[in-house]
This record gives sequence, C-alpha cells and structure tokens, in this order.
Amino acid sequence: MKMEHEYDIAIIGGGPVGMFATFYAGLRSADVLLLESTPQLGGQPAALYPQKQIYDVAGFFAVRADELTSKLDQQMARFKPDVQLNTKVTAITPDATGVTLTTDAQNYRAKSVIVATGAGAFEPRPLAAPHDKTLVNDKIFYIAPDLNTFARQDVVIAGGGDSAIDWALALEPIAKSVRLIHRRNQFRGLESSVTALENSTVELLTPYLIKEVSETATGLSLSLRPVRDAEPQTITADKLLVSYGFASDNRQLRNWGLQLEHGQIKVDASYATNLDHVYAIGDAVTYPGKQKLIASGFGEAPTAVSSIMSAIHPELRQNLHSSELKL
Repeated sequence: MKMEHEYDIAIIGGGPVGMFATFYAGLRSADVLLLESTPQLGGQPAALYPQKQIYDVAGFFAVRADELTSKLDQQMARFKPDVQLNTKVTAITPDATGVTLTTDAQNYRAKSVIVATGAGAFEPRPLAAPHDKTLVNDKIFYIAPDLNTFARQDVVIAGGGDSAIDWALALEPIAKSVRLIHRRNQFRGLESSVTALENSTVELLTPYLIKEVSETATGLSLSLRPVRDAEPQTITADKLLVSYGFASDNRQLRNWGLQLEHGQIKVDASYATNLDHVYAIGDAVTYPGKQKLIASGFGEAPTAVSSIMSAIHPELRQNLHSSELKL
C-alpha cells in the first residue's frame, strides 16, 4: 500500500540519541519523522531521573537530564521535524525502495529507518527484601523525579553502580544525611564518581544486603545482613531509594526481524542492521568496543545519517565538515 507521504528518514525512539539524530538529519536537509511510544521526549533520563546530573555530554561539565531534553528539543525544532508521540511501532517492513512502518496509530513510509530505542521498555529492579508494597512512592522509592522529596531527610540508598553513587552525591547537599548500602566493598561507578563518593560525607555501609524493611512511627527500620566479615545491624531512615538498575525488555526488536546478539542489535561500521534500509544507534546496538553512553550515541548518529543520505542522494557522497553543514 502506498503511503501519502514518504520521509527520507524515520527515527524510532525519542530519547537523547534519537533526538540528536533527528536534529542532525535536519542539518543534512533530510525530511524526518520521529516516532516515540511514550507521551514525552527524553527517554529514560527524562522519565526516570529528570533532576539527575549527566556528565558525559561534551561541552557541559554537568547537565541535568530535564535540561538536556529541553536543549535537544530546541535544537531539533530548528528544522521542524514531524514528531509523533504516543505512537508505538509494531512492525518494520523493508522492501526494494524503502520501509513501511506499522504503528498503533497509522502506517508510515520512509526511505530509511534509524532505530534508537535505547534499552527498550524498562522497569526498576525491585527490592527483594520483605517490605510493605504500599510504602512505594511514599517512603520507598525507585526513581527520584524531584530531589526536594528528600530535603532535610535521613536517606538510605541501596545499590553500588553509577546511578546509586550519582544519587548519593546529588542528595548529599539536600538531605539531612545520606547512607549508601552495597553488598561489596568496591563500587562499580566511574572512577571520578567513586573518588568523589569517598571524599563526601555519605556514610558507606558495606558489605551488606537489606534483609527486611518495616515501617516505624517516624520512618523506616532496615535490617541489614552482612555478606561477610561484618556484624548484623539495624538502621533507621526517613526514606529509602532503591537503585539496583533497570530490567529492560527489547522483545520488540526480535519481532521486527532484527538480528540480535545478547538482546542487542548487531550493526556494521555504518550502523546498518541485517534489514535493508534499517540502521540502529545508541544503547540498543552492539559492536566490538561499544560503550553504553549518551556521548557514544551522539557520535553514532552522524555516521548513520550520513550513510543514509549517501545512499538516497549519491550526489552528496563527499564528506562534509561542521562548517559546511546547513545552519
């Protein structure tokens, strides 16, 4: 079936990488469609931790997730792309001349597609220790959209990765006190973040697991089980922030016919997938040396867009420098 309009590039996923790819495609004078399945742009950073600082974006020592989303939106709007929110792609059908995208709203047609869905649908890994589920979003939290929720509170954070460390450092000047529980003595964050943590006032409780959480008249009581060489203890807190990471669901990628490796899309040096006219960038992809960083996704976008533009406009095959791009 022929669509009423055929875009040069359709980008699936409105997170930071998809938004930047949309902007860069505009720089290359492409006719662009951006499809996002949720009601807002910004992806996981905007939805889960809008007030969290992001440190791997060039030109910013640190930028809050919501501020980054706003700046990307402003940048993208320069070229007036067609942005469709609340639009879930259910099928990708390539043919000799392009791709038909089936969504829960309508079908779209594009000469090429860039998949920038990130880690896919995501849910926080739950607290395994016994606890009253009604305390979630009252005294137990998995995300912190507003840091003021923890102002002047005794806060305990559970986790040992980058997110847990970042939350601890972000809350240090806001909360009354911050303690970080981790099952190992070593933390899995960036070296600079771990150093900042060690030099902070955050109290480190290692190596412990949370055995049980119960409500008290004034807050929470946490029973801690030592992993080794430590004494069991019980601590109290006003709020508990659980930061065990997120479980992602990328089953849609297999349904689309994309070749996966450990749940991620295999791509070549131009970020082309096994499907004709379909490319992929960002946290959804894998290749030797892949780093799951926003900065990496930003770097992948121009290569994918330029590969597409060279294919659909062979006369533009020459490499362009930043000063030659349309402003």
